Amino acid sequence: MQEGFRRLHPLTPVLRGWKFFAAAVALAVQQSFSDLGLGYVLLVIAASIPVGIAYGYVSWRTTHFRIGPEDLRLETGVLFKRSRRVRLDRLQAVDVVRPLVARALGLAELRLEVAGGSSSEAPLAYLSERAAHQLRAELLARAAGIEHDEESAPEAPERVLLTVPLSRLIEAQVRSSLFIGAVVVIAVIAVGSLLSGEFAPLGLAIPFALVVVPGLFQGIAGQFDFTVAESPDGLRLRRGLLETRAQTVPPGRVQAVRLVEPWLWRSRGWCRIEADVAGYVGEGQAQASVLLPVGPRADALRVLALVMPDADLSTINLAGVPPGARWLDPFQWRCLGAGMDDRIFVARRGRLRRETDIFPHEKLQSVRLSQGVLQRRLGLATLHLDTTPGPVLVSAAHRDEQEARHMLDAAVELARRARATVRPDRWMRPPAPPAAPTEAP
Repeated sequence: MQEGFRRLHPLTPVLRGWKFFAAAVALAVQQSFSDLGLGYVLLVIAASIPVGIAYGYVSWRTTHFRIGPEDLRLETGVLFKRSRRVRLDRLQAVDVVRPLVARALGLAELRLEVAGGSSSEAPLAYLSERAAHQLRAELLARAAGIEHDEESAPEAPERVLLTVPLSRLIEAQVRSSLFIGAVVVIAVIAVGSLLSGEFAPLGLAIPFALVVVPGLFQGIAGQFDFTVAESPDGLRLRRGLLETRAQTVPPGRVQAVRLVEPWLWRSRGWCRIEADVAGYVGEGQAQASVLLPVGPRADALRVLALVMPDADLSTINLAGVPPGARWLDPFQWRCLGAGMDDRIFVARRGRLRRETDIFPHEKLQSVRLSQGVLQRRLGLATLHLDTTPGPVLVSAAHRDEQEARHMLDAAVELARRARATVRPDRWMRPPAPPAAPTEAP
């Protein structure tokens, strides 16, 4: 191994071998329905254990990494060597993920999200949990331009703001449209069977439940023990039952925020916060987009104040749409509204599922108007504000055409002004230099 390079945890071959073993078991079970005997199946499963561990060991021996002043270098490859360099100034996120098997062995995976990447770059799997947090702190420090080594970069302190109770998560799932729909369908099947005297249709409820129940369980297990904490390096989020995830949303990486208030949650005053977070793509974006799975509106506004300190929803008047919009959206046209101030643009929609989008002007990448055939006949237009990919798609639908054009011009001008005054995005602020001693008179 070259000088300055580090290796992954010595138990990494066991985890990589376990994946090889699981794949062999799945293949053997599939083939067991053919003419192959049970002895052959067991032989394949037994042979996969040493083969998987051997492959994992060779892969571990040929994998090493080094953190330099400007980049992270990762060398991998058994048959074909591959060298990857991740520029630290393009680092968007560093998450600590602990799958179930890795947790049993006290290990963790470090996932790096880089601007412009199509997936997690240079994932470091696996490290000890302590080493993963230390390495994460070192990467954050170097990304901020602070010289730290592995031993002198302790993780930044944090202050826990709120934790989502398990009882609230369960009640939120019970109040979800998925659960209510499942109950209604199963009830209809059961009543139909009782009235007809035929119980065979009850069998239809089994595959339906096999689809619905995992979705409800994932909604609880994925957000289990959801914790929001404030730290100098950003907003920290921790969650997970089977697989735990420790995520940091760095300052300035949130591009847009959505407050979601489902109809069945409103009696409890609950809402959900979703966000477009720069750097995450694919599955990572779906997991990183939730800043608060369910909570009182007061908690949601506390989280919003951290990621968008300049957002004040109480000062923005949301203007409605012209009466002609009823022909295009008769169910919720009265719920449509949009407005802006010199810092943010806000759009609201939805009757059963109320959504409020908050968009900082400095994050604007493009703005456009769209008009369908009916919209042109009614003198209406839809304003779209575009930023990085994510679940939050900001638009103001069915506005008066002249008003929409005025809003477009205003959004462009406010974005230009906001970029001229916005503070640069940094992971952490470097400590201020000590003040020079004053000389005695």
